[in-house]
Amino acid sequence: MSLVEFDPPDRFVVGTVGMPGQRTFFVQAAGGGRLVSAALEKLQVQALAERVGDLLDEMVGPAVVDAVDVDNDPLTTPIEEDFRVSAIALSWDAQRKVVVVEAYDRDPEDPEEGPARGLRAVLAPGAARAFGTRALAVVAQGRPACPFCSGPIDPVGH
Repeated sequence: MSLVEFDPPDRFVVGTVGMPGQRTFFVQAAGGGRLVSAALEKLQVQALAERVGDLLDEMVGPAVVDAVDVDNDPLTTPIEEDFRVSAIALSWDAQRKVVVVEAYDRDPEDPEEGPARGLRAVLAPGAARAFGTRALAVVAQGRPACPFCSGPIDPVGH
C-alpha cells in the first residue's frame, strides 16, 4: 500500500474546483514538502465533516476544543488528483488524544485489488474542528435547494 502520512499535517483542508453543480471536491494534506490531493464526492465530504464533529463532541466535548482558526485559503495549486477516495476511516487515538483521518482509493484490507493508495492525517482536536467547520461551509456553497422538492436548482431551473 502506498500510504502518505501527515502527523500532524501543516495543512488539511477540503476545497473545490469548478462552478456549483459541476464542482469537484478535493481533500488536501500538506506537510514535510509533500502535497496530496484526493478527489471525493460532496456527500463524502459532508459525512466526514459531520462525523468529525460528532467524534469530537463525544470524546472531548463541544466546548473543550482549543480554538484554531479555520483555514479559508484556496486549495494549494497546482491541483492534481493523486487518487479518488472510495474508503474513509475516522478514529480517535485515546492515548494521544488526536483524531485520525484516513482516505483510500480502495479497501486497504482487500488483497485481491492490489495495494491501496491513501493518506492519513493525524489532527489535534482544534485542527479537526477547524477542518470540519470548513468542510461544512464548502458543502453549503453549492446550488440552492428547491423549496418544493429540496433538489438542487441549476441556473436554468431543475
